[in-house]
Amino acid sequence: MATYAFTLNNFEYFLLILVRVSAFVYIAPFFGQSGIPNQTKIGFAAFISMILYSVVDRPELNYASAVGYALVVLSEGITGLLIGLASNICNSIVVFAGHIIDMDIGLSMANEFNQDMGTEVSMTGNLYYYGVLMLLIATNLHTYLIQTLSDSFSLIPIGGANFNMDSLLSAMMTYMADLMIIGFRIFLPFFACIMILNCVLGVMAKVAPQMNMFAVGMQLKVLTGFIVMVLVAFMLSSVSSMIFDEIKKLVNLFVQGMS
Repeated sequence: MATYAFTLNNFEYFLLILVRVSAFVYIAPFFGQSGIPNQTKIGFAAFISMILYSVVDRPELNYASAVGYALVVLSEGITGLLIGLASNICNSIVVFAGHIIDMDIGLSMANEFNQDMGTEVSMTGNLYYYGVLMLLIATNLHTYLIQTLSDSFSLIPIGGANFNMDSLLSAMMTYMADLMIIGFRIFLPFFACIMILNCVLGVMAKVAPQMNMFAVGMQLKVLTGFIVMVLVAFMLSSVSSMIFDEIKKLVNLFVQGMS
């Protein structure tokens, strides 16, 4: 049976749980979208914290002053931010893939503002970003993220975060390698088709030099890019599966680096 009787001795635990959950909700995908009102985010974080308060272990906290407690609060905030960051930066893979796709088909100058990232993103990258985000909700991966946050209190007790910089750096290097690999796998169908188109245009430039292949090629590249985008639309589920596997992998590596 859950109990929510707060005293001065145990209220400090609730605040620490709230700090970690709030930091996670602030930056995690879907939960931290800028379109969601801040009141909703605060209420959701408080609701999750109330649930976790009744089930999370409460180890003894070792601090002697308000400064010591502030350091524990800072440690919990960083823990929540890193867990949320590990799940959020994986969406940058499709943004990277969309950027190199638009560079290849000639749409690199047509950028759109992505309010979640706070920066301009290529059109294809924005399309893939929101497509993957919708599939994240459809496949209930957001519930997995909440479950991961809940399980993190077992691996990383309250006030017991141990930041292993070597492990965290290794996790980031793993992410950077996977970013390039998955990004270029998404880009590969466009690269193959545009390369064939460039070969055809090169042959036509020799056969009919009076034609302006530069003007013709720009339009053909955009048209070919759109056709390929439609033909490979069914692969979005496979792309999302790779992104979701990367999210799970990176979150586990980050949690291990703090446990």
